[in-house]
Amino acid sequence: MSKKTMGIHHITAIVGHPQENVDFYAGVLGLRLVKQTVNFDDPETYHLYFGNEGGKPGTIITFFPWTGARQGIIGDGQVGVTSYVVPTGAFRFWEKRLEKFNISFTKMERFGEQYLEFDDPHGLHLEIVEREEGEANTWTFGGVTSDVAIKGFGGATLLSSQPNKSAELLENVLGLEKIGIEGDFVRFRSLAEIGNIIDLKLTPIGRGQMGVGTVHHIAWRAKDDEDQLDWKQFVQANGYSVTPVQDRNYFNAIYFREHGKILFEIATDPPGFAHDESQATMGEKLMLPSQYEPHRGQIKRGLLPFEVRELN
Repeated sequence: MSKKTMGIHHITAIVGHPQENVDFYAGVLGLRLVKQTVNFDDPETYHLYFGNEGGKPGTIITFFPWTGARQGIIGDGQVGVTSYVVPTGAFRFWEKRLEKFNISFTKMERFGEQYLEFDDPHGLHLEIVEREEGEANTWTFGGVTSDVAIKGFGGATLLSSQPNKSAELLENVLGLEKIGIEGDFVRFRSLAEIGNIIDLKLTPIGRGQMGVGTVHHIAWRAKDDEDQLDWKQFVQANGYSVTPVQDRNYFNAIYFREHGKILFEIATDPPGFAHDESQATMGEKLMLPSQYEPHRGQIKRGLLPFEVRELN
């Protein structure tokens, strides 16, 4: 049996104050808050999801805001850079927008593409790249219109303690195509139009430390529950220890840590984010899984309030 993932389903990171997180990803980047819920393993912590208007796989970045937690160190065993893709011709808009909000950025080139590199308020490394492929994001907010809006993920840069082992996994287990080597990076591509480019750094830089400003895990797409169970069997057959299926309400998830120490998840595309609230109202109120609903009052009292707001 051989399999090919469509690419990135979502990326989950640890950040600081939730209002700072919402101001940046909604207020500055113009993404939609598609779901506010809690960490199912730690209900005293928010789990916030941002993406395109429909919250489609390949567009979703999620956050655990841990106010007061220690700052992490980005390094081996993590996603080093999260890449966003925007329409061709949108670069100048994003340069001006980052300047407007006093966000420092640098320009660089990799594999023949131009990138804007910058950090979010809590230290996550981000970049923006222009590409033709991928459907337009119809969500508009705070001056970010559809013709320049972030479509979703361009991909990610992975930092591995064993790059050769990670490369073998990406190509031979996840089914990504190796399309080139440039300098200290090897590039892989999946079948999807977004969330499809993975750059793997070939030289370890030192082990990362989990904390604020670091990515917790990267999730790959499974088309449905049956496909996910096939993935579970396939990954296990290739020598990795995989968790049982875990119900995350908006997708089912399995997890494994690859040999380069990066935590991988395989998540189902369905059911998506509109099954417990309408697509029109997604993200407007706190949604809790059934096991926590009886404790809503207590949970809400322990969470810091925030609002989605347009920034001047």
